[in-house]
Amino acid sequence: MIDPTTELDEGHRAFANFRVLNGDDNHSEREQLFRNMAQLFSYVSERCDDEQVAQYDEVLCQLAELVEVEARVHVAKLLAPLDRAPGTVVLKLANDDIEVARPLLEFSSLLSDDDLIDIISKQSEEHRVVIAGRAALNERVGDAIVEHGETASVVRLVRNSNAGFDRATLEKLVERATRDAEIAADLRGRTDIDWKSLRGEIDEVAGKVLQSLGEVERRVDPVAAGKINTVVYNRIRNRAGFNAQEWKVAYNQVKGLADRKQLDDRALARFARFGYGHHAAAAMGVILSVSPEIVVKWLAGQDYVAVTVALRAAGLSPDLFEAIVATLPWRDLPSEHDKRMVLSRFTALDGEDAKDIFELWRAHSFRKRAVSEDR
Repeated sequence: MIDPTTELDEGHRAFANFRVLNGDDNHSEREQLFRNMAQLFSYVSERCDDEQVAQYDEVLCQLAELVEVEARVHVAKLLAPLDRAPGTVVLKLANDDIEVARPLLEFSSLLSDDDLIDIISKQSEEHRVVIAGRAALNERVGDAIVEHGETASVVRLVRNSNAGFDRATLEKLVERATRDAEIAADLRGRTDIDWKSLRGEIDEVAGKVLQSLGEVERRVDPVAAGKINTVVYNRIRNRAGFNAQEWKVAYNQVKGLADRKQLDDRALARFARFGYGHHAAAAMGVILSVSPEIVVKWLAGQDYVAVTVALRAAGLSPDLFEAIVATLPWRDLPSEHDKRMVLSRFTALDGEDAKDIFELWRAHSFRKRAVSEDR
C-alpha cells in the first residue's frame, strides 16, 4: 500500500523542481513532475484557494504539452472524479486523444454543457460515444450529438435512460430513424416517450418516411395534450427552488470557467438564455467573491434587494440583469410584479453607489465573522 505521506513528499519535491519547464530536456523528470503534481492536487483540491488552483493549472497545462500519452492518461484519471480541479487543464485533456479524454468525458462534473457541446462538434465520433453515455445528459448536449454524431453515438444516446430530449431533438431523431433501423428500434424502446399519442406508429420506418412533428401535432388527442402541458408546467416550475446537488455541480463548473478567464457577460447571457439558474447564481458569487452560503441565503430568503445591489455593483446591463433575475433558482418563482419592481430599483440605482453599498456590506460582514470566530 502506498503511503500518502510519501506521495505528498514526492509531490512537494517535484513541485519545487521547475527546471524541466525551462528548457531542460529531461523526459522522465517532466513525466514525474506531471504525475506528482496531479497526485498532490488530488489530495489537497478541497483546501486550495483560487490562486493555488491557478498555479496548478498553469504548470499542468505546460507539462501536458511535454509528456507522452501514458502520463496524460494517468493525470486524466486522477482529475476525473474531483469536484474541483484546474479548469484549463481539465478542458485540455478532455479534448485530447480519446484514451486521455475518456475518463473526463465519462465522469467529470467539471465539464459544462458548453464544453461538451464544443467537444461534440470538434472531436471524434469516439468522443461523442463516450459523452452520449454520461450519467446525466442535458437536452442541449443530446441535441448536439444528434446534430453531429454518427449512428454509434446517436444509438448510445437513445439507449441512455438519463438523457433528456426536447421537442426539436425528438424531431431530428425521428427524421434520422427514417434512414436508420437501429435508431428506430431503440427509439421504440424508450418507455418514457409516448409514441402512440405523440408521433403515431414508427413500426414501418424502413418502408416509409415518418410524418413531421408539425403534421402529427394536429392529431394529438386531448389526453396526450394534457400530458404535454403537465411536462411543460413541471419544467417551468422546477426552475424555482434550490437543489443542493445541482448547486455543487454548477458552482464547480463556474469556478472552472473562471479558471479559464471565460466568466463574463457572454457566459451569464448563456446561463440566462438556457435557464441555467444554479450556474447564474454561482457566477454571481464567484464574480463578486461572495461565499456560496451567502448566495444561497439570498435565494432562500427571496432577498431581491441584496441581489439587485450585488448585480448592479458587478456592472450588469439592465437587460442582462432582468434575464438573470428571472433565471435564478429562487425559493419561489418571482411574479411579474416582482420582476418589474426589481428592474425599476436596479435602473434607479447608481453603479458607484451600488459598489459603495456592497463594499460596506462586505466590510461589515467580515467584521461580524471575525467577532464570531474570536468568541
